[in-house]
Amino acid sequence: MVSTNQIDWEKVAGLIPAIIQDYKSGEVLMMAYMNREALRLSLNTKLAHYYSRTKDRIWMKGETSGHTQKIIEMLLDCDGDTILLKVEQTGVACHTGRESCFFTSLESGDEVIPIKSDLTHKYSVIDQLYHTILEKGREKDISKSYTAKLLAGGSNKILKKVIEEAGEFSLAVKDNSKNEIIYECADLVYHSLVALAHSKIDPDLIRRELVRRFDIGGLVEKASRNE
Repeated sequence: MVSTNQIDWEKVAGLIPAIIQDYKSGEVLMMAYMNREALRLSLNTKLAHYYSRTKDRIWMKGETSGHTQKIIEMLLDCDGDTILLKVEQTGVACHTGRESCFFTSLESGDEVIPIKSDLTHKYSVIDQLYHTILEKGREKDISKSYTAKLLAGGSNKILKKVIEEAGEFSLAVKDNSKNEIIYECADLVYHSLVALAHSKIDPDLIRRELVRRFDIGGLVEKASRNE
């Protein structure tokens, strides 16, 4: 197992890269980051924990999907700045339902590993949509994707659509048209998620902020922002 005293935490700025490998096949499954607490939890529980830079929190692999990683061995590289985890993978490693997160060819752009497990029922529609938006943003040919076009257009184009959709949603509410309210709200949520993706903000952070507000009154929360 890894001796935490040998890790050069200053060199890795508090987040050490971790390469995850299937202990039987040797296949590289994914790459993630650990801070001190994630590493401590991994060592103590023998289940892989990581630090999400986008969600700004520690997460246990499989906490939503159930596709956990039981740690068989942890190795530190010669420079003290990268960890190798050999794991027993339950289910698949990638949120897309593939066995490995490394499935796109750099030369052709083709997906070379098929989807093995349908995880759509494991994640909320917001999470699924947000990750789809991120994937569309990496497409080279933006002519085939509205989402890719929006992201390529930058903040001005994205925010223009957010304002437009907010206006249409407001008019639908004013007209008290149930079907239009639902349709326009869906449009507004989608374009808001595009704006979040452009800003590199995971919707999990929005959820956490909403949870935080449950503990304080709305008027108190508003007053705190005006101070």
